[in-house]
Amino acid sequence: MSIARRHAGKLVLLALLSGLLGAHFTIKARARLSPPAIAEPRGEARHASPTLRRFGDSYAVARGKLLEVGLRGTPLQIGFRHSRLLYPEMVANEGVLLGRFQEQVPNGVARRLLLDLAELRYAHVDRGMSLARREEIAAGARGFQPDPYSSWFPTYQRFVYLNALYDMALSFEHSPLIGCTTITLGGDALEGGGGILARAFDFEVDEVFDRHKAVFLVREEGKIPFASVAWPGLVGVVSGMNESGVAVVVHGARAGSPEAEGEPVVHALRRVLSTARNTEEALHALAEQPALVSHIVILSDEQGRAAAVERVPGKANFVRFLASKAATTNHFEGPGAEDPKNLNVRAKTSTLPRRSRADELLARLPARLSPSAAVNDAIAMLRDRKGPGERPLELGDRSAINALIATHGVVMDTLQRVLWVSESPHLLGHFVAFDLKRMLAADYEPEQISELPRSGEDPLLTSGDYARFRAKQN
Repeated sequence: MSIARRHAGKLVLLALLSGLLGAHFTIKARARLSPPAIAEPRGEARHASPTLRRFGDSYAVARGKLLEVGLRGTPLQIGFRHSRLLYPEMVANEGVLLGRFQEQVPNGVARRLLLDLAELRYAHVDRGMSLARREEIAAGARGFQPDPYSSWFPTYQRFVYLNALYDMALSFEHSPLIGCTTITLGGDALEGGGGILARAFDFEVDEVFDRHKAVFLVREEGKIPFASVAWPGLVGVVSGMNESGVAVVVHGARAGSPEAEGEPVVHALRRVLSTARNTEEALHALAEQPALVSHIVILSDEQGRAAAVERVPGKANFVRFLASKAATTNHFEGPGAEDPKNLNVRAKTSTLPRRSRADELLARLPARLSPSAAVNDAIAMLRDRKGPGERPLELGDRSAINALIATHGVVMDTLQRVLWVSESPHLLGHFVAFDLKRMLAADYEPEQISELPRSGEDPLLTSGDYARFRAKQN
């Protein structure tokens, strides 16, 4: 009897494994994402100097701890040159992401099952992407050779997922993206007019995305040139400003139900910067395509007209025009305010204390600020580590605006077209100024500038307190 039971158990296990294997190959066959047909891109990047790489009229140059990356041409040229110029950095970044996944799911069978389920859910995620973006991704996949990670997914399919990573991450209940803070100044708050949009992009994944930030300067044929602060491998936008002074950032939020098809938010924001010359045009562009997941987009323009756009899949965008001094964190205030998921964000995340602290800091500012004072004050607010009412907080407390987890911080002057970008670590390093009037111009050459203006470092960094904090963390 015991022998029969053992045989029966083996047969059940064999059947189960066969079923899982069959399901795996069925999913692979049905969920495979096919790239659009494109002409075979050619050419190679070269090192023009120890700090400058060139590929045609595109380039990558080191600016201290930042990479300045100029990409020009058609979507195919941009995609292929991006991968060839930044191949080593892209290999390193993706290796970090995949390594983190292996650490969190050490069991190989469980890991494969999760990947199969994700592949099944997002089997048609590329349907919400424009042909231009799919062609750019396909060209980038051709340029990412040799591909050390092809055993995970084919290169094009993996690159599609990476372009939708923000949306996929937000779909999880404990997303690492519910933590950003944005401050906007405009109207009569600034001498001479214009707007300031300052944001901390909290993305608690790995410090490689903080250490290896890229400032992309993109001139796509037939589109408005724009700058985007991200990481090698992503030409989509989470924080950026265009030649016309339209500035845009995205915050994680939660309401409604995520969709498996729709336009990835990094593509939506890139489309805004590529086509909009003011806040009204940006709002119109955002309304043209459905969202994959809930989020908040904050906009400003040359005139300092700022708005927060609350986006929920299946719902019309809700627009809140912002006061001359305003703060936005991660909770909805419009129709999504009473959604149970939004109420959970309010109750269980740091969105309310960060909002309260930012409102408090804004209320202390003078009635009118000069542009230079506004930039300095914005940097100081992004670096703030106290709670409401000046309450002292431990370093790294998530209820602080600066919880020492930011992947980048930016301050955008929409009138002067100057983009200030934080150097690592987090928001403590120098903020480096990129003059977009000059750097997005058709005749700009990176060798024309030897050094960029920069702010001072945060005293926490220079005092050694941050080093001691990190030592305790490790």
